[in-house]
Amino acid sequence: MTAALQGVKVLVVEDEYLVAALMEDILASAGCVVTGPIPRLAQAVDAASTETYDVAVLDINLGGERVYPVADILARRNVPFVFVTGYGPNALPPDYAKLPRVCKPFRMAELLTAISDVVKPGHEVGTLR
Repeated sequence: MTAALQGVKVLVVEDEYLVAALMEDILASAGCVVTGPIPRLAQAVDAASTETYDVAVLDINLGGERVYPVADILARRNVPFVFVTGYGPNALPPDYAKLPRVCKPFRMAELLTAISDVVKPGHEVGTLR
């Protein structure tokens, strides 16, 4: 699984320091090129709008702000993403509830599998609305 992620450019948007550091370590150990972690919505919107990524990992709650504007930008740019959250699917707005999600707390294999699944050739990026 990690061979498939070698060289994959990943945007990490996460505001909890320990979770962000864990994700960065997991992704780097799998051979990913990590941008971030980015802890704030405005910075994440800028990064999603201006840089090129193969995939993104998005925490839904960034200091009380929701990450959905970043998800919208990535979807428009056909960049697959995975939500990482403590929220259950029923707590998410309908447009986002069926998109790939890893629940906190997560295991290394769960995160890597979710990312591998969305970067596979032929994977269709979820469309919103």
